[in-house]
Amino acid sequence: MKLSRYGIHRVIEPIGVLPQAANIIDSNPVCLDNELLIEVDILNIDSASFHQIKEACNSDIEVMKSMILDIVKSKGKMQNPVTKSGGMLIGSIESIGKEFHDQSLKVGMKIATLVSLSLTPLHIEEILSINITNEQVKIKGKAILFDSGIYAVIPDDLSEKLVLAALDVAGAPAQVKKLAKEGQTVLIIGAAGKSGVLCAYQAKKNVGASGKVIGLVNETSQKELLESLGLCDEIILENALNSLDVYEKVSLVTSGQLADVTINVVNVQNTEMTAILSTKDHGIVYFFSMATSFTKAALGAEGVGKDLDMMIGNGYTKGHAEITLSILRESQKLYDLFMKRYA
Repeated sequence: MKLSRYGIHRVIEPIGVLPQAANIIDSNPVCLDNELLIEVDILNIDSASFHQIKEACNSDIEVMKSMILDIVKSKGKMQNPVTKSGGMLIGSIESIGKEFHDQSLKVGMKIATLVSLSLTPLHIEEILSINITNEQVKIKGKAILFDSGIYAVIPDDLSEKLVLAALDVAGAPAQVKKLAKEGQTVLIIGAAGKSGVLCAYQAKKNVGASGKVIGLVNETSQKELLESLGLCDEIILENALNSLDVYEKVSLVTSGQLADVTINVVNVQNTEMTAILSTKDHGIVYFFSMATSFTKAALGAEGVGKDLDMMIGNGYTKGHAEITLSILRESQKLYDLFMKRYA
């Protein structure tokens, strides 16, 4: 068998595609020469996927366990068949293939994978628990990291669960760091969520005193959270599904100018037009949410005559892990929030 650094040798069906696009992959927990074998502690299911599973199972933990086990058993990976998304994991290195690109790693090291569970071969022996509030699933099982896979060694100064929660969305604040400029207006749709607060913090750093960060939330408790964190210059309380209402409120707080950059990190469908309408012509809309429909975004922008740069969220950008963990080290308020929610 010819080994591929991208893991194509693990694809069962259909042959020829990469593991993420495959319907079924080989999850046999045996470390091949160019792979890393990980003893998994916790899966951090991505927000859109976890929300869908929780809704489908009426928040019944035992039913959720069965659904997750069925997905992994049938596909060889944790890829939600509805959202097509996965998440990430934390675990200890059990074995290192002799041709794996990083031979500086040691057996027993704790790492967090920075590639999606939707392409990661996963073998679950048992689901020990599901935390309904932080989207973390404690398991007994093993996973394979391909030679092309990226990861972060868990730092000694931060809680493992906190690191896992933060790195699951590390691509979002790192992309904001690249996109938001001094003096701009940045709208964060879903600003009180895990990725939302990190994005708001980074946006505030980028735009400076001359810029403005607007947070959109749909619950009073979320508004109060953002107020306590001091991350936003304006907070709009409105359902992100109500595109016109949000647009009018954004227009009001920006004196009709709208947002230069809009970051959409909500975990529900049908918020594409909210982001599009709230962004000025020639602005940027960044869709980080896995609930985003490319079709709805592309045709929706065309339908309302918006000339925008629309970006599909990439969970990876160079240095994203370091950028995100540095935020938690810089901000005591965010550190305390993440410790309370996830650790």
